[in-house]
Amino acid sequence: MKTLIVEDDFTSRLLLQEFLGIYGATHIAVNGREAMEAVRLSLESGAPYDLVCLDIRMPEMDGMEVLRQIRRHEELLSVDSAKASRIIMTTAVEDIKNVFDAYKNLCDGYLTKPIQKAKLLEKLREMKLIL
Repeated sequence: MKTLIVEDDFTSRLLLQEFLGIYGATHIAVNGREAMEAVRLSLESGAPYDLVCLDIRMPEMDGMEVLRQIRRHEELLSVDSAKASRIIMTTAVEDIKNVFDAYKNLCDGYLTKPIQKAKLLEKLREMKLIL
């Protein structure tokens, strides 16, 4: 499983990298602009990310905008929805409006911080990314 962790907080990045590293390559982006560059390059090279863990609140471009742009880019490249990246939104704020907006913009999951390993792995199993 190829994963992109998009997180501006060092501790949260480290934690996700620790949880996900055993399942395959993990790449890091510290803001939305870096995330979009990584996603664009992965799509154009034919090796898209299987999973994107995307913080909602970040500098330069927030996670909701990144989510919209990823889905727009996949659509422009005619990426089949079954082969599209699975995107889990992560946030310290459990706000029903954010949850609603994230799913409306086609995220695949939503987890609140601090991320609990058991909940993350449960979500990955639901998305059939791990057994």
